[in-house]
Amino acid sequence: MAQQLSFDLPAMTALGREDFFVSPANAMAVAMISAQVWPGGKLVLSGPKGSGKTHLAHVWAAETGGRIVAARDLSEEAIPGLAAGPVAVEDVPDIAGDPERQALLFHLHNLTLAQGHLLLMTGKSAPGFWALDLPDLQSRIEGAQHAALEPPDDALLGAVLAKLFVDRQLYPGPDVIAYLVKHMDRSFEAAARTVAALDRLALAERREITRALAMRVLSEGPAAAGERN
Repeated sequence: MAQQLSFDLPAMTALGREDFFVSPANAMAVAMISAQVWPGGKLVLSGPKGSGKTHLAHVWAAETGGRIVAARDLSEEAIPGLAAGPVAVEDVPDIAGDPERQALLFHLHNLTLAQGHLLLMTGKSAPGFWALDLPDLQSRIEGAQHAALEPPDDALLGAVLAKLFVDRQLYPGPDVIAYLVKHMDRSFEAAARTVAALDRLALAERREITRALAMRVLSEGPAAAGERN
């Protein structure tokens, strides 16, 4: 039987507060983000890929009127505008080894705080591991209050899987999510890979996403399912 041609369309990610599931694994970070009263006016938010850093940054920006910029996209001409209000700088460790971007972030850090606005910075690991080459910048980041998103518990992993499916307009039964929570690697990145693999395989074989299909993907690995397309 010929396989259906499939198209890997991008998922439409929902980034509102109502789309963020709070569990013991992230409750402290959510509370710190929501408080918006940070010592020195700055906060570092860390967590593994897919843990919700970008989601929380968007929630925070919507509630404060803040702007969001990737650290690697910082430019000299953008600094005054960014510093004129609350600003979130994402993926700061990406500019380790980039002295020019680090100097720009240092300038943004000082100007934003001098004007009395909040500064949020994100990265996968705790700030002590960001290995920035500019000592003054690294020390100021390490001196910021730190909120960590922890690896997911069962409730959070199930909610993340459900959201990833809904982002792709997929609605598998609760038995599918329960099976995945029990048997898959316990990480946000693994959840994203697994949902993508199930989407590709279900589309290629013109099947609903069932527990049996989930068993196949986990037994073969998400990459194996992707190789069919």
